[in-house]
Amino acid sequence: MSAHQPAAAQLIFRLFKYTVYALLTYNIYLFFQEEWLATEHTFSQGIVFSDLISGFAATIDTAAWVVLLLLFELETSVVDDRVLRQPRVKYGFIALRFFSYSFILYAFYGYVDKMLLTYDISPFALEGLVDNLCGLLGQGYASIITIDEYPLLDAQTCVALNGQDLYRLNGQQVIGTLQDWQAVQWLAWVDVINSITWVGVVIILEADVWLQLQGRFQGRVVTLSNLIKGIFYSVLFAAAAYWGVLGDFLDFWDAFMWLVAFVFIEMNLFRWQAETSSE
Repeated sequence: MSAHQPAAAQLIFRLFKYTVYALLTYNIYLFFQEEWLATEHTFSQGIVFSDLISGFAATIDTAAWVVLLLLFELETSVVDDRVLRQPRVKYGFIALRFFSYSFILYAFYGYVDKMLLTYDISPFALEGLVDNLCGLLGQGYASIITIDEYPLLDAQTCVALNGQDLYRLNGQQVIGTLQDWQAVQWLAWVDVINSITWVGVVIILEADVWLQLQGRFQGRVVTLSNLIKGIFYSVLFAAAAYWGVLGDFLDFWDAFMWLVAFVFIEMNLFRWQAETSSE
């Protein structure tokens, strides 16, 4: 019985790990669904190709990260070192990496662009014969819940907002109080900070993998790498906590799952380094 326990434990661990990876892949669809609904209000005149990254930054970002995550999993846990050093495999991985990083950096630009969009607001005043906010019901106006959530104005919301100083997204029919917009702006900033911090994490991981393949990932190099990544992971954990309290559940869930996924990558790297050191 005891002889089979390690194999059973490994199987359970792998099932859990790949379930996390599968859930992250499913998040691509969830983000697309959320951003598709949001663009109906933030790009109500229609979205053009140049606006895709602003409207679908999270979808594009998540898809690129899933590809990169699978590459790290293959390198640190699945594919043998000798195979990784073969030119065909090595250059194939480089090509996939270039593809992933291109879209990750493109998504970072999209987060910055979306953040700037949230500042493109101006005071909103009722015009014409409408002297009550509820007179705008059924005219396509939307209110704010959080970033990427702009439900159409309804009777309950118009009563709550009526008489308050409102601001409107320029050129669109999204309205909210200054506090609403400031909350969205902070969430947009967290998107930007989270995105660039993850870029920092993978730069260090790329260096770890390269040094490991060169047989130089040891001693002070490992200590320094872990220290830098520890700082980055702390920032990412803080971003996840912020989303959990003030953002929407999908952002929090996705951030949490990515942290879990990269714990697996770190475990793979630790085991890989230990195996190499013992040879």
